[in-house]
Amino acid sequence: MREPFRPGRASAERSVLAAVLTPAAATLLALALRSYGAVASTSLYLLGVVAAAAVGGTPSGLGAALLSFLGLNFFFTPPLDTFRVAKVEDWLALGVFLVVASIVGLLLARALEERSRASRREQETRLLNYLASRLLSAEPLERVLTDFAQALLEPFGLARCEIHVGTDEVRFDGAAEQPGADPGLSTVVPIVVANVPFGTLTAVRRASLDRLAGSDLHLLEACARQVAVAVERARLDVQVRAALVQSETSQLRAALFSSVTHDLRTPLASIKASVTSLLDATTTHDPGQQRELLATVLEETDRLNRLVGNILDLARVRAGALVPAKEPTSIEEVIESVLHRMAPTLEGLAVRTVIRPDLPEVPIDPVQIDQVLTNLLENAARFSPPGGEVVVSASLWHRAIQVRVVDQGPGIPPGERERAFEPFVRGEGADGRRGSGLGLAIARAIVLAHGGRIWIEGAPGGGTAVVFELPIADAGPVPQEPAS
Repeated sequence: MREPFRPGRASAERSVLAAVLTPAAATLLALALRSYGAVASTSLYLLGVVAAAAVGGTPSGLGAALLSFLGLNFFFTPPLDTFRVAKVEDWLALGVFLVVASIVGLLLARALEERSRASRREQETRLLNYLASRLLSAEPLERVLTDFAQALLEPFGLARCEIHVGTDEVRFDGAAEQPGADPGLSTVVPIVVANVPFGTLTAVRRASLDRLAGSDLHLLEACARQVAVAVERARLDVQVRAALVQSETSQLRAALFSSVTHDLRTPLASIKASVTSLLDATTTHDPGQQRELLATVLEETDRLNRLVGNILDLARVRAGALVPAKEPTSIEEVIESVLHRMAPTLEGLAVRTVIRPDLPEVPIDPVQIDQVLTNLLENAARFSPPGGEVVVSASLWHRAIQVRVVDQGPGIPPGERERAFEPFVRGEGADGRRGSGLGLAIARAIVLAHGGRIWIEGAPGGGTAVVFELPIADAGPVPQEPAS
């Protein structure tokens, strides 16, 4: 386990002990080796000064140099056992020793303190970089805050760390504790952004350690600022998402209003005109005209029914109520059923089917996949020129059934293909009429609910190919991955 962050300067008690004990140890050892002369004793005292400076820092090194000077004078400079010095050269030697010992102790202590400060700054930077990378990750903020609290335990010698943040938009909590550690003194650091309090970071030291020192407290405050930045980002993200939802809701309401006022009124106007003409007693209609008016009523009623159904389906999609009732189904049977039912809509077009034999059954909701194919074929019929060809194919592709509907219409530019799946994005058909803009949006929602994917490609001979895949194994819904 790493040691907790400590100040670069040694404690006063340790400095005093190092300054006293190292010269004393050097004196005892030098007295034992007195027979080797003054050079040996001088070297031992100098070694003691180095040890004192390494253990206790600058004050300890200077103190040891002074005590070593006195010991060398008292025990090893004639006359012995006295502080008097008989010879001038001995005074000079003692003076040189004091200066050299002081310089060595001072330089060594400073070098060690600089190394300690550099190591501490590196450790602090590494800690802050780790915390910043965790807070800026895409993981849930509550789990990140728990990891954040866990990361602070060892560096600060904490028994427990708690982080509590909350605003009007977000509220998160994270906590971690050191197993078996007895709690001691606690320090509470506010989490603030722009003078606005967001929460607190509570650091509980282990019982065997003192309260956090000033340098440790500054680092803990820096960590709290990192948390504040992450919380502010989360709060702004919530506000942005809320604004986007509100904007999308407003756009949907505007598009829905446009659809109701135009797309719904158009078939109603045709129905009313036809029925009014039939009920007009002053107008005589032959059987052909009556049949034509009744066919118009039927066609516009079907159109109105499809439009209302699409709007209701879109509402179900928005409400999250689109849950398929899956059952093993033959995709070939679904395709044949849709083509048979849509024969009047596809009249005037050459419809060709290419279905690979021995296709396995796929777990789908037959009614919903029927609707997907209906919407795609309605689009193909709307955008194909008279006499054009519509191709419906189905094949096995990478453990999925791939269905492709291809028309010979004007096609969709690559840059607009993804946007075509958005609600109320409408194109103009070959007859000049515009659809509701809901067919592809609903088809995508259904395919995604089946765990598949759907996209648009260009057809080899011109036109548009809408392709969707349905997994053979029921894997549940998956994110949309449009093909390029």
